[in-house]
Amino acid sequence: MARWLSRGLGHYERLHDSLADDGTSRLGPYLHFGCLSPLELVERAGGRASAEPFVRQLCWRDFYAQLLAARPETSHTDFRPRGRGWREDAAALAAWKAGLTGFPIIDAGMRQLAREGWMHNRARLLTGSFLAKNLRLDWRLGAAHFLDLLVDGDVASNSGNWQWVAGTGVDTRPNRIFNPIRQARRFDPDGEYVRRYVPELAGVSGHAVHEPWKLARHPDGYPEPILDPAGSLIAG
Repeated sequence: MARWLSRGLGHYERLHDSLADDGTSRLGPYLHFGCLSPLELVERAGGRASAEPFVRQLCWRDFYAQLLAARPETSHTDFRPRGRGWREDAAALAAWKAGLTGFPIIDAGMRQLAREGWMHNRARLLTGSFLAKNLRLDWRLGAAHFLDLLVDGDVASNSGNWQWVAGTGVDTRPNRIFNPIRQARRFDPDGEYVRRYVPELAGVSGHAVHEPWKLARHPDGYPEPILDPAGSLIAG
């Protein structure tokens, strides 16, 4: 905590969404297990440069804890049912879990999760949106997988954020979709994050690593995209 407050907090607002820079605190596991008090963290961060956006994230954490306390069923039931018809597709789910969707930014996030038991927050949003909005698979499947692997897997934050990206939670924009290619260009412009976790693409430079259908060739072992350019599932 002391190291983060002295070295990382001042850069948080500028770097917290940059996937390659990894500019988040990584204090989630210590908060989850009670090694750190969120109130103490807020008090110590107060008044420092860039404190406000960091404290705002802690407020979201507290918000979801209060939501779960008031509505414990939201860990497994839609907060706002939207009548969504989730698909059943074991192969698509397995590809997503393994980081083999053919969408480099999604695969990088899922492989980081499997390797480290942790995933960058921006990647959590992208992989969650991809599962629920692009593959149209039940958010509960993704939430369960995250809880299996995350060292900071907190039921309140996990289910709250999964419902947010799925459009069944507290968000007032239920049809929000994160475009994985646009997000990759914005938050991993040089492809450094992708190449770090998807070594099959090590030889693909710059923005080209974020173009699933435009890569000159897929290096051996990397799959074709699971979706066509229109967003439709490719059979088989």
